[in-house]
Amino acid sequence: MSVIDNYKFWRDRPTLVTGATGLVGGWLVKRLVSLGADVICLVRDWVPQCELVQTQLLEKVKVVRGDVREQAILERSLVEYEVDTVIHLAAQTIVGIANRNPISTFESNITGTWSLLEACRRSPNVKQVIVASSDKAYGEQQKLPYTEETPLAGLHPYDVSKSCGDLIAQTYAHTYKLPVLIARCGNFYGGGDLNWNRIVPGTIRTILRGQKPVIRSDGNYVRDYFYVEDGAAAYTLLAEKLADNPDLRGQAFNFSNEIQVKVLELVEQILAMMDSQLEPDVQNQAVYEIRHQYLSAGKARELLDWQPLFTLETGLEKTIAWYQQFLGATP
Repeated sequence: MSVIDNYKFWRDRPTLVTGATGLVGGWLVKRLVSLGADVICLVRDWVPQCELVQTQLLEKVKVVRGDVREQAILERSLVEYEVDTVIHLAAQTIVGIANRNPISTFESNITGTWSLLEACRRSPNVKQVIVASSDKAYGEQQKLPYTEETPLAGLHPYDVSKSCGDLIAQTYAHTYKLPVLIARCGNFYGGGDLNWNRIVPGTIRTILRGQKPVIRSDGNYVRDYFYVEDGAAAYTLLAEKLADNPDLRGQAFNFSNEIQVKVLELVEQILAMMDSQLEPDVQNQAVYEIRHQYLSAGKARELLDWQPLFTLETGLEKTIAWYQQFLGATP
């Protein structure tokens, strides 16, 4: 599908986005609006600092107030707005919160997923459903990188919630023939992330305030960092490809820059890019987190002709600039 075809596909297409006020949601809505889609956002909490509000995108979309667990609201929205495409991002995404309060995470990430998929099953107009899973759905594995054939084996609350949601999506695709594709992405980062306990926004904010960046782990945890605009592009690509080839239904795709970066290395890179001489505060307090993970994106490259648009360095440059402007700091 060419760029021109992309615009034809999305122009005036009724598209429901859950989790629109989250990190990826704001950038996804921005992309969809630029492509001409008729965007409907499910919004639970009012977050005035989020990208959706800050960029005034909220004025260009339809807004449904409600929780993703509320199936009746979802069914009403799908029917009344005659939704063709659904992109499901809504989730509780913070590992520490999941460890402290697993029930709220299970309700959002598991109940929310089946409520949405059941609403889609009962809404015959829906033609594509894209479900955001995660690399955490694989749990901790001895064999790396994760491929789509790696078993889903979460052990801790957040990981389990993503494993379950992923499997539920596969169930609806295979049992009920719901047109679902699943995206498993690495650790998202980018402007608009207001969860300051995440390593990228937390590090940038502390540096801008002249404070030592805090590393909760021992600094040697390895992650696969993925820029948020690449994520938004991957989700729209999946919807386009599923429309072209319905036989893809039920499949999962990894999206990744296929890099392995230690947390300490990432922090040191941000310090260098911001010309800071501060030393990280390594607290070594992280528990119930996967030590080493990264994804193979070979399947997406082969079957979807996909490539990331941003390197880690270019993504960090854009991210740092976003927070400098957001926090009123000078470069």
